[in-house]
Amino acid sequence: MGSTKSRMNRIPNAQELMQETGFSTAAIIRLHERFEFLDKDQSGQLRPEDLSTLPKLDFNPIGDRIISAFFSPGKETLDFASFVRILAHFRPTDKNRARGGVLQVPANSSTGKLKFAFQLYDQDGDGKISRAELFQALRAMLGLRVTEEQLESIAERAIQEADLDRDDAISFDEFRKSLEKVDIDHKMSIRFLR
Repeated sequence: MGSTKSRMNRIPNAQELMQETGFSTAAIIRLHERFEFLDKDQSGQLRPEDLSTLPKLDFNPIGDRIISAFFSPGKETLDFASFVRILAHFRPTDKNRARGGVLQVPANSSTGKLKFAFQLYDQDGDGKISRAELFQALRAMLGLRVTEEQLESIAERAIQEADLDRDDAISFDEFRKSLEKVDIDHKMSIRFLR
């Protein structure tokens, strides 16, 4: 197994990743072990199919959307640093954590978590959730439990309630405002990654 220090030395940019994401030494080591486990061909890169082997994503109705959120547009692979940066969205929120003396908006802030969630709905990346995108997400999440008519009604009502500027779509600011009363930190935190 080796000492913690020797294990950290094998991880590229480990200290910088800790500083940037707020993950502890133990969490970085654990994430690196998971990354290596998923990296079946030992290329140092993950592909979407590597992540699809995760049981919780495999059975998640929007698992494909979550997996695609790990990859930048046009990129088919993911390195360890990018993997850690994405997972940082799911760390419990650190209130006003300064990095390098500068107060930044960390990925695990409420705003960072909302931006990550927003992109799961905004599939075309235009900065708006259209009625069609919302309908597709609802269909994936609710499936056969409701009729197409009920899905259309839910999507219509959600758009009407959240669309403050009446452009028939939900912007990020409207999305954030509609979720003001939701404890996004609790909903989007994975505590075992500390």
